[in-house]
Amino acid sequence: MEILAFGVQADEKPLIERAFRDQEEVRCLDVFLNEDTAPIAAGHEIVSTSVNADLGAAVLEILAAGGTRMVAQRSTGFNNVDLDTAERLGMTVARVSSYSPYSVAEFAWALAMAVNRRVVRASIRTRDFDFRLDGLMGRDLHGRTAGVLGTGKIGEAFARIAHGFGMRLLGWDVAENPACVELGMRYVPKGELLARADLITLHVPLMAETRHLIDAAALKAMRDDAILINSSRGGLIDSAALVGELRAGRFAGVGLDVYEAEAGLFFLDKSLEAVEDDTLARLVTFPNVLVTSHQAYYTEDAVGQIVDATVRNVLDYREGRRSENVLVPRS
Repeated sequence: MEILAFGVQADEKPLIERAFRDQEEVRCLDVFLNEDTAPIAAGHEIVSTSVNADLGAAVLEILAAGGTRMVAQRSTGFNNVDLDTAERLGMTVARVSSYSPYSVAEFAWALAMAVNRRVVRASIRTRDFDFRLDGLMGRDLHGRTAGVLGTGKIGEAFARIAHGFGMRLLGWDVAENPACVELGMRYVPKGELLARADLITLHVPLMAETRHLIDAAALKAMRDDAILINSSRGGLIDSAALVGELRAGRFAGVGLDVYEAEAGLFFLDKSLEAVEDDTLARLVTFPNVLVTSHQAYYTEDAVGQIVDATVRNVLDYREGRRSENVLVPRS
């Protein structure tokens, strides 16, 4: 029976087709799952979705009415899924609980280095044969302080790189990671981390408790010359409040691979359209801000692991097994 995969990127398609080749038939669509596209899934018992899919109650109702019984999400995050509705409808939901933490941690560092050393501005200038150094001065990160909010696998990988740079480490999490403590990380309250860190990076999941973890008060607590990096979930930062602080001339650099209202924008070509999101439009105009399109996870290694895990989730569903990836079990 054919599986329908929504939101498949061009680079991702051959990996999905190859992984499913000996197990299931799969049809890949580049459109994202939402209320308008959900009827396409009629007749498909299993659908696979990407991180920006709309899996709210209305969409799940449409899927269930069309015969869908299993949703295999190709991401770790599941804040886009109405789990209560899925359970009520008897739909199995699975995700990918983990993949290469280095993909996200290394990209977070790419953002940090790019904004610190003004790489994007320098690249634009040299394309115009402007080789001046004015406005391109950065700072050594060696000897400065990195603050890691969320010290799971990705936060630990980021901390290891920071340790290699010779940075002091501050951490904040609900539980200490012994590996980070061995690196010399000192766990402190969030307020102290924000006030002391030169470089702040976010690696926590998006939940009700963490939404706008970096709100107006948190932003004001940060150093004026701090660097802020978010490669986790857009909803962790109050974007409107961030714009307000940037307009006041604060922060040495901000790197955002995620944005709280990215659904319907990220992964799509909007270059010929008027973007109606005033906050995002303002963010990309600041010279010390770099916005990328949720690509931190997008390496051959990580996507390969995500696809392989998705195949296992489908096989587990077929054979009635349950793993740590199952959010709503088969009824």
